[in-house]
Amino acid sequence: MSRLLAAFLAPLLFCLGISGKTVTGIFRSEAARRENGQFITAFVFRGDGGLLVCQLDDPALAAQKQSKLLLYQDLDLELDSLSCAEKLRKAQITVSLSQEEHNQSIPHQAPPTSWTLLYTDRHTCQENPEDPADPDLTFTVLLLNPDSAGNPLDHFSAEEAGIHTFFSLLLLSYFISCCIYLGPLQQALRKRGPMHTALKLLTAALAIQGCSALCRYIHLCRYSTDGSGFALMDHLADFWDMLSQGAVLFLLLSLCVGWTLTRARKAQSRPLQWEWSPASTAFSVGGVVAQACFLWFLCHPVLVFMSGIFNRHQRQKVVTVGVVLCRCISMVILYQLFLSRSLYWEVSSLSSVSLPFTMSRTNSRGR
Repeated sequence: MSRLLAAFLAPLLFCLGISGKTVTGIFRSEAARRENGQFITAFVFRGDGGLLVCQLDDPALAAQKQSKLLLYQDLDLELDSLSCAEKLRKAQITVSLSQEEHNQSIPHQAPPTSWTLLYTDRHTCQENPEDPADPDLTFTVLLLNPDSAGNPLDHFSAEEAGIHTFFSLLLLSYFISCCIYLGPLQQALRKRGPMHTALKLLTAALAIQGCSALCRYIHLCRYSTDGSGFALMDHLADFWDMLSQGAVLFLLLSLCVGWTLTRARKAQSRPLQWEWSPASTAFSVGGVVAQACFLWFLCHPVLVFMSGIFNRHQRQKVVTVGVVLCRCISMVILYQLFLSRSLYWEVSSLSSVSLPFTMSRTNSRGR
């Protein structure tokens, strides 16, 4: 138990001492001239106290190039049709870069609004720049939202706020459920029976789904530190998620294509076997689309469609949280189905041996 607790607390300890969402890169005059402003990043600020911090390694060069940061509120495609000079004048906030560090507060945002950050200098609107050989600038930009106390220390944009906490609560729920139900589940697996293979496959899918949630949580911890996250963990989370979906799909298809819940005589060591016929094939395809499959595989497009009624900054959270909750609910439903069927098979097996006047005993007495 102590090792399991240590493994669970490891990602929590890993997240201590986070600094902030940081974007590090190079201001390039050529890119700014080619694109009428070099795109840096976008961030959804909310409430009062939003802050942008820009740090430069060579403020003298920035002053010489007349470097500026332009902030656009809800940047849309209409700006592409404007000339370079008109596009620069459309900026809601302009920050002249001439110091080693600049702190720019963001006005009140109600509702939360996306701001796009562009870089420009004296070469941006020139067709033939006077000095194209100017060196580039290395920068570091911190984008911060106000926390619950009103201080600009929250490192997630408004569209990402709360997802980190959700995954931490999800892992805590996995841990508590594992401590409570691991023993009864092991007893059910030891008794074998017709649901033995289904329970093993469902447990494997649940464990893989837990690995995906853990990898996603570690990625979010790293993301809160540097703004880019742990790319390896993010890819691993997607990989485990695909494996979990594949396992559940195989289980549901096996149940719909002839591997019924009443086959107690099938060898338990053999994998799920399918029995094909035109009628069973057509029935299985319709069954998979219409059953627990709706929660597991079709929840994502349905939630994307439903998220349109929410504000723009809430849609990503609605889809992310909704998909995870739907899949957890489908796991609970499948476990209730298989465990109840396994208990029914166990009671039926005991009654056929121990209770009087059963069919087997009646047939033996008649013979």
